[in-house]
Amino acid sequence: MKERISATVDKETIKLIALLLENGKFRNKSHVIEKAIELLNKEEEKND
Repeated sequence: MKERISATVDKETIKLIALLLENGKFRNKSHVIEKAIELLNKEEEKND
């Protein structure tokens, strides 16, 4: 089950998300954010 959250990001981050969406690999902004958090979590686990 998915849950709606709210986030505030700067304009540069919005531009980066838009670029990622343009390549067609991601369905929407939520998909970009989910994948980014998965990668961050993997990096954190590796560094522990």
